[in-house]
Amino acid sequence: MRAARFHEYGGAESLVIEQAPDPNPGPGEIRVRVAAASVNPIDWKLRAGTLHQLIPLELPAIPGRDAAGVVDEIGDGVEGVSIGDRVFGLGGVTGATAELVILSAWAHAPDTWNDEQAAGAGLASVTAMRGLTALGSLAGRTLLVEGAAGGVGGAAVEIAVAQGATVIGTASERNHEFLTSLGAVPTTYGPGLAQRLSTLAPHGVDIALDTAASGSLDHLVAITGDPTRVATVADHAGGQRLGTHVVNAENDSTLLSAAAELGRQGRYTPRIEQTYPLERIADAHAHAERGRTRGKIVICI
Repeated sequence: MRAARFHEYGGAESLVIEQAPDPNPGPGEIRVRVAAASVNPIDWKLRAGTLHQLIPLELPAIPGRDAAGVVDEIGDGVEGVSIGDRVFGLGGVTGATAELVILSAWAHAPDTWNDEQAAGAGLASVTAMRGLTALGSLAGRTLLVEGAAGGVGGAAVEIAVAQGATVIGTASERNHEFLTSLGAVPTTYGPGLAQRLSTLAPHGVDIALDTAASGSLDHLVAITGDPTRVATVADHAGGQRLGTHVVNAENDSTLLSAAAELGRQGRYTPRIEQTYPLERIADAHAHAERGRTRGKIVICI
C-alpha cells in the first residue's frame, strides 16, 4: 500500500510517500480502505520526537490517529459491521495516513457527512465528549469552551449545544462568525476574559472545558469558582496541579456512535478548514503546527 512515513524524528520535510506493508486486522479489529485521514496535534508531535520518551515509536512510522473509509477485512470476533460498510474511527497512535488502516474503534458514518467530515470526526468527537462528560449534565448550564474554533473545541461546542447547554466560546476575532455558526456566543481569549464574561453571562459560568492549553486554567478555575467545574483535554500538567478534571481520548466505539447519531440528526457536523492530497502531507503537518486552525485539517487518500 501507499503510505506517508517518517524514518527519523524531525520536521515536516521528513515525511515521504512510499510503499509500506499491508496491515491485517487482529481479533476485534477491522481493516479500512482509507478515503481520508485527519491531522491532529499528536501526529506532528510524535513525528517531531517531542513525545518520544512518553510514546516511543518503531520507525519508520505512518502518522495518523483517525480515518474514514470502507471496510475491506474483518478480524475475529467482530460483529455489527460488514465488508463494504462506510465507517470512521480510531486505530493506534500511528497508522492512519495510508491506503489501508486498522481500526479498533469505529462507527458507521452518517450519510450527512462526506468522507472528509467523517475523517475529521473520530478523535475530535471522542475527546470532546469525554471532556464534556467529566463536567456532568449540560442541560440548562452555561459552558465556557476555551479554544472553541479548533477541531476538538468546535466539536465540543456543537455537542454541548445539542445537549442543552448555553455555550460561550473563546477564539480570535477572525473566528467569531464561525463560532456563531456553531451555536456559541463568541468572545476573545486572554486578559480581561472574566470581565467580558460578566457581560455575556451575568448569572455566571457554570463549567469550563479547556481545549487549547494556552495557560488559562488558573483563570478558568477562578471564573467557575471550583477546579472540579473545569476539565482540560490539553493541559495535563496544569490540570493535575490545580485539581481539574484531566481527560485523555480513548478508542470508544460507543462515543463514536453517539457522535454519528448527532450527525444523522444534523446537530453535529465536523468542520474542515483545509484538505490536502496525500502527496502534500508535509504541507498539512506544517499547517497544523502553525496552530490557530478553524476546524480540522484532512488528508485525502
